[in-house]
Amino acid sequence: MNLTRRGLVMLALAAIPSLALVQHAGAKTMNIEGFKMQPETGWRFFTDNVMGGVSTGRVVFLKENGAPYARMTGLVSTANRGGFIQMRLDLSKPPSADVTGVRLVVRGNLQRYFVHLRTSGTILPWQFYQAGFEVTGSWTEVILPFEAFRASGALLRNVPRPEKLKSIAIVAYGRDHEAEIEVLEIGFV
Repeated sequence: MNLTRRGLVMLALAAIPSLALVQHAGAKTMNIEGFKMQPETGWRFFTDNVMGGVSTGRVVFLKENGAPYARMTGLVSTANRGGFIQMRLDLSKPPSADVTGVRLVVRGNLQRYFVHLRTSGTILPWQFYQAGFEVTGSWTEVILPFEAFRASGALLRNVPRPEKLKSIAIVAYGRDHEAEIEVLEIGFV
């Protein structure tokens, strides 16, 4: 039997109990992270401490039934003009211009989280493109079209250009809350 990489991933995911993966019909995906090859060397964890905030947290890399994933937890506080924790991956190369959005397989504590994208045009530290999504207690596929991302300021393009992407981040942002999100896969469609 000849299986594609996606087929192998789907078989591995099927082995995880209580995995409720929602399929995106007809989507061709480009997985950039499955947390298999030393993810701790590529992912960086940041909090608002870099700008005087007091949020705390961490990222750990775990396995469930042989499937590796990342877990980001923490307390997000808006005190001292803060309000975020994030795990960020710098892309070794941008995706092709024909991709249309971001794809995640996530679960968590029934909260709203965000994906932040940085491009060659987001020069200042507070510049990014942001799209929100909800998590449930079951693994779920989330598709975020690039048109759903909003620029953090007026000096940026309205929609990020995929071929200009430099990094992607999972972010707990903007309000006081306890964060707990797990990421099984992240990529582009």
